[in-house]
Amino acid sequence: MPFPIQWLLSLIFVIQMYLAMVVLAIVFTPLAMIKRDWAFKAAHTYCHWVRFSARVIVGLKSEIRGEVPTDEVLIGAKHQSFFDIILIVSAVPRPKFIMKKQLVWAPIVGYYAKRIGCVAVDRGKRGMAIKKMIADVRSGAALPGQLIIFPQGTRVAAGAHLPYKIGTGVLYEQTGQDLVPAATNVGVFWPRHGIYRGRGTAVVEFLPRIAAGRDMKAVMAELEEVVESASDRLMTDAGFKLPPNV
Repeated sequence: MPFPIQWLLSLIFVIQMYLAMVVLAIVFTPLAMIKRDWAFKAAHTYCHWVRFSARVIVGLKSEIRGEVPTDEVLIGAKHQSFFDIILIVSAVPRPKFIMKKQLVWAPIVGYYAKRIGCVAVDRGKRGMAIKKMIADVRSGAALPGQLIIFPQGTRVAAGAHLPYKIGTGVLYEQTGQDLVPAATNVGVFWPRHGIYRGRGTAVVEFLPRIAAGRDMKAVMAELEEVVESASDRLMTDAGFKLPPNV
């Protein structure tokens, strides 16, 4: 489709996506205040709507591949744009994230993030936040579910590489939970910044889990290898040309 038309469709999609967030917040927030399960229902409903409207309006299909974790695990996921968050939340039953502290104050998103048990991290005090979260997991104060962490700590453009941070390994070691790697190619179609959304098939693929109890350094090396190689494969399959140094 010609670029100007696809850009216009992308703009329409983005506008309706945020309008849908407001409408669903009006509908679900009173229920979510009464019972936490409704907060998860709201998150799932919104994410399924975004996936559906992306396919209809801009021609961006989406797929979840691999075995979706439903037990209490860590998910170490590649993060390329908002759309990989949408896909993961649409798939797992009780998602919760380690997220930037600033997002707590974001309208709608901040409330629901706290309601489903996301952990806000001050980037300047990440170590303290991780210690508190581990203590909450051990004491039972943390809500059960699938804890999603982005090992690179931020969104990474398609084809770019950033080192994996040790926080994921610390959580893996001290919580005693299995770690499920997750790869993606969403950045090929839905970049970190801007309005344009491309046509194609965006994928999040859950990879074979890494059992609890292994050496942390070995696990971090394996996590980076499997997530990066699988993400590169998904991007290549989508027609993205990887940089020569990858």
